[in-house]
Amino acid sequence: MLDTKFLRENLEAAEKRLALRGGSISLSEFKTIEEERRKLIAEVEALKAKRNTESLEIARLKKENKDVSKILTEMQQISSQIKELDDKVKGEEEALEKILLNLPNIPHSSVPAGKTSEDNVEVRKVGDIPEFAFKPREHSETGEMLGILDFERAGKLSGARFAIYKGFGALLERALINFMLDIHTRENRYTELLPPFMVTRACMTGTGQLPKFEEDLFKIDGWDHFLIPTAEVPVTNMHRDEILKEDELPIYYTAYTPCFRKEAG
Repeated sequence: MLDTKFLRENLEAAEKRLALRGGSISLSEFKTIEEERRKLIAEVEALKAKRNTESLEIARLKKENKDVSKILTEMQQISSQIKELDDKVKGEEEALEKILLNLPNIPHSSVPAGKTSEDNVEVRKVGDIPEFAFKPREHSETGEMLGILDFERAGKLSGARFAIYKGFGALLERALINFMLDIHTRENRYTELLPPFMVTRACMTGTGQLPKFEEDLFKIDGWDHFLIPTAEVPVTNMHRDEILKEDELPIYYTAYTPCFRKEAG
């Protein structure tokens, strides 16, 4: 999520940069809710300070054997007010979080503005575009010709957009997985992980899949868990809500997992 303090202090500039992503993104609702949240927090803190002062006063009066019934009544009223305001603060924070979760990242100032792919700026080119004396085939066509991909029978099993890897196709897939993991673990000293293929809503929210892409995810009805759309989700959440010591860093993880999502490709 975008930083609340940054947005509050750079509201107009952030709104202009977000507009470069296309569409109309207004931060007026964010501004209204954030101002109300901060106002409520100030009121709560003032009441808590008053409660602390009166607690000291009660202790003093009791020590002097004086009547504290009136001040105790006031304390009860203050506590009731604090609870009511705390509930309001929680509501504002939930509304604020909903807005922040749906805001995209702000484009860096170095990113050129553009509406179509024609406005893209080529930064650099690596290698040469190969030229062939024949018309190149798509990998799907080549795979079927070689008998290593079977789309027809995969469709019979699972419907469209699926493939069965056969023979050398399955062997190549397995070899590439092992090659990737071996490169990272043996040459780059990454630690290999084999994470669960299901994660909680908090994990999906932490990596930005939720709430925006919930319709593209596979979820178990009656159980707030999701099949992972990429290994990034469990790996990134490995140390969520932890405070790591400097001497523990950097930490390098790598993983291969199936990816469950509805998008094609």
